Amino acid sequence: MLRAAGVGVGDEVVVPAFGNVEVAEAVVVTGALPVFADIDPVTYCLDAGAVEAVVTPRTAAIVAVHRFGRSADIARFHEIGQRHGLLVLEQGESEAPYDEMAQRRQRASYLDAKLKGVRTPDSGDGHTYQQYVVRVPGNGRPDRDAFARAVRARGVECRVPVKTPVHRLPEFRRWVSLPETELAADETLALPVDASLTKRDMQRIVSACNALGGLLQPAF
Repeated sequence: MLRAAGVGVGDEVVVPAFGNVEVAEAVVVTGALPVFADIDPVTYCLDAGAVEAVVTPRTAAIVAVHRFGRSADIARFHEIGQRHGLLVLEQGESEAPYDEMAQRRQRASYLDAKLKGVRTPDSGDGHTYQQYVVRVPGNGRPDRDAFARAVRARGVECRVPVKTPVHRLPEFRRWVSLPETELAADETLALPVDASLTKRDMQRIVSACNALGGLLQPAF
């Protein structure tokens, strides 16, 4: 899509660093330069204000990535695109069937009500819970990783959704200020909300997480 729009050598394309490296790689394939902007801490998608702050005369496009079942603020990006003459592209997520999505929301609602000591995800704007991503507050990576190891030891699968932001990878290393991206990479943890989970499974998740309150600072 970038090539078809004429994006190439000498152009810049604004992309998120929180997420898949493939987006930045696609920009490089065209000969353009990926420019990283920070994310919104609630949706984990590109923050419109951060995007506008990195736009230069060389900027040709913005690639907005929908993340974890939350949608990027596409209307704002189109406004920015119109002001600066930029192409706006979206990368979506593969959505679950409607009945499965409803069950995911039901399980997410249960976790929202029962979990303690972690920050549960904001449920606004039609969250489809492709992933149920909590924040483990504390002093950064060691707290989240210790929490994850302890939860797994109690038989609950969990995973770090973004282990390394793209701007930290050797081939894309940039000395840029992305505080929300850095914090999200250090604090986020995805807990299961699959439609196949039983009530007992959900109770096990809550029990495992809530038993670890001593590892955490109070959530706020």
